[in-house]
Amino acid sequence: MGSTFHSLHYHITFSTKERRPFIVPEWRTQLHQYLGGTVRGLGGVAETVGGTADHAHLLVSLKTTHTPADFLRELKRSSSSWVRDLHDRYFTWQDGYAIFSTSWTHCAVVRRYIEGQEEHHHKIAFEDELKRLLKKNGIQYDPKYLL
Repeated sequence: MGSTFHSLHYHITFSTKERRPFIVPEWRTQLHQYLGGTVRGLGGVAETVGGTADHAHLLVSLKTTHTPADFLRELKRSSSSWVRDLHDRYFTWQDGYAIFSTSWTHCAVVRRYIEGQEEHHHKIAFEDELKRLLKKNGIQYDPKYLL
């Protein structure tokens, strides 16, 4: 069994370049499945994947050997290539991302939040949502990087 124990869960979100509505409903589910498969291929567990036309949310569990920056770079690189090859040759993700550690006891709440993204964004814009998440997690930010 071993003597190393871990419970590393992350809520990750990133948007399309300039928040363009690239992710159309016709292939959005396929993208979410691809993202989940890529997480698994990188050795993580995709607890849930969701999002809207201009951004994605993931709840993932990672190993202690994962480096978040390397993991996200590969996830975004791979999914950008997949979308460009199959759906939209101009597709690209924004350069950055937001990642928040999540306790195991809070994963169910985050999962429901991600699964309700379509409805959620009828009420609040992604930029406002991101500001709320950053504030809730005590993260200082420069507003110029929200666009």
